[in-house]
Amino acid sequence: MDTFRFGMRYWKRYLPLSVLSKICSLIAMLCDISLPLLDAVIIDYILAYDPQNPADEGFFGFLVDGRLGEPATWELFGWLALVFVCVFLCRILFLYIKNVTFQWCGLRMECDLREKTYTQLLTLDGETISRYNMGELLTTMNRDTIIFKEMYSRIFMNIFDSTCMLVFSVCMLASFDYRLLFIPVAVAPFFIVALVRYLKRAHQLFRAIRESYSRINLDVQENIDAVRIVRSFAGEDEEMKKFDECNRRIYDLSMQQVRLTSKYDSIFLLFQQIGYVGTIIVAIQLVLSMSIAPGALTASTTYVTKFISHITQISRACFQMQNQLVSGSRLKKFLTEEGAVHDTGTVLVAEPHPHIALQGVGLVFGEKQVLKNIDLDLPYGKKLGVMGGTGSGKSALLKSLSRIFDVTSGSITINGRDIREFSLETVRAEYAYVFQDVFLFSNTIDANIAFARPDCDEQDVYAAAETAQASTFIARLDEGYNTIVGERGMGLSGGQKQRISIARAVIKGAPVLILDDASSALDMATERRVLTSLKRECPDKTVIIATHRVSSVMDCDEIIYLRDGEIIERGTAQELIAQNGVFAAIWRLQESDGQLDDSSYGKGEI
Repeated sequence: MDTFRFGMRYWKRYLPLSVLSKICSLIAMLCDISLPLLDAVIIDYILAYDPQNPADEGFFGFLVDGRLGEPATWELFGWLALVFVCVFLCRILFLYIKNVTFQWCGLRMECDLREKTYTQLLTLDGETISRYNMGELLTTMNRDTIIFKEMYSRIFMNIFDSTCMLVFSVCMLASFDYRLLFIPVAVAPFFIVALVRYLKRAHQLFRAIRESYSRINLDVQENIDAVRIVRSFAGEDEEMKKFDECNRRIYDLSMQQVRLTSKYDSIFLLFQQIGYVGTIIVAIQLVLSMSIAPGALTASTTYVTKFISHITQISRACFQMQNQLVSGSRLKKFLTEEGAVHDTGTVLVAEPHPHIALQGVGLVFGEKQVLKNIDLDLPYGKKLGVMGGTGSGKSALLKSLSRIFDVTSGSITINGRDIREFSLETVRAEYAYVFQDVFLFSNTIDANIAFARPDCDEQDVYAAAETAQASTFIARLDEGYNTIVGERGMGLSGGQKQRISIARAVIKGAPVLILDDASSALDMATERRVLTSLKRECPDKTVIIATHRVSSVMDCDEIIYLRDGEIIERGTAQELIAQNGVFAAIWRLQESDGQLDDSSYGKGEI
């Protein structure tokens, strides 16, 4: 029931049109129910009219009262045929309106669900998203939205139609003679027991099939991202084997579904035929005993057929609903996921000169303490260097500044106000990030650089590329700034991608620039030119540089060294060298390796 209620949040906005489609469907069904009655009138008053024993006129008695022609005449037949055609056309018209309205509602719900899942994907923090694999996310955003909306648009409509038709058919059979209901009523309990077992098995199968689709989507996505690694390690055979196992799993489960469906379809067909043949035998006996007219026999045959076919339709709809409930439960789980970062602040204009302060900041992931007692003061314009070994907490610290992660203790303030008082949009407008793991969209270089300001002038793009020392290599490309780069920047070197990423951050124009190991793929000379250019073009901005290279932070106003999420050393480069601690040891090591001398690096790379 929770899944039903969850879906109704989205379906209820289309409830008026849904009600309209059901009203149109109801009118169409009434027309459909009327057609066998007209058939019966034609048989009883045109083909087999007995003046000594006239049939009960029923609902269409007004057509055979003599005003439209005498019984067994062409005149009466013409009028009855005209009424038949009108009722039939009326049914077609309302069926058309019904189909258009409920399909429109379903497509709108699908669109809303897809937009909602995408918004949720962008809203949830990285820690929460990491609990889902890529295959699960792709299946949720695509396949599940399509399948789930079918329950509200098509399946519920089918169940409504079939239920109404069952009620109408039973009422019409009972109006001819209640004995016509004996066989269908006797068969119904066996049908229901078989249906319950069928649905239970179907739900289990659909859950397993859905998980298998998530797994195969994950395998495909991983191999798209890691195609170069797979080829370089000659791992095609192993990856193909993994894919074949997933593919075979889907095949086996689908075949189980086919066998289950075929088995129960045969059982349902048996019950249907028993009900159909049994009712026809009863109807013939009633005609022979003069209990009902010959026309009633043909009408009752039609109603029994409708009764049986709509029971079948309900069973199939319930079967398909199991798949939709599985998809709905997955959608519900994802869309009701509570992230660790909540956007409850006030939307304000970003501070043009933010003074950032961290007081006793701590961050815990699960049971791991990532940051401990971090105290920092970053007045606007300060240059901060952040160093530390792998896993020391550098990236976690930088991401906490813009609430990509929310700190679990202490506070981060901007101009004296806790950042949790601001909206996420306001806080993140203060920062321009450059990450070590560069992502470029499958678009032009121009569009990638202008990502934060898609309406900016071309001159701004060129200036940002110049600052990032990317303009020269871009000019060498055949299409220049209009060159399409592949997903994740395939086709460019690591250093080229990093410089485009730096240009993307520069063009944003945020007051705080954060470089999270953003020059790891650059040689020393190119890195030096990029940093010099950034300081020249952004002299007043706050710059935070996280790196493993001492050369990147030598002229920073303050350098902190992290170990296990805690600051163990801090000061200027000269002060830290004088302390003869960890920073000094790294400085001596890199100096002895020649890493602080850029004279031999990057002469051909501009």
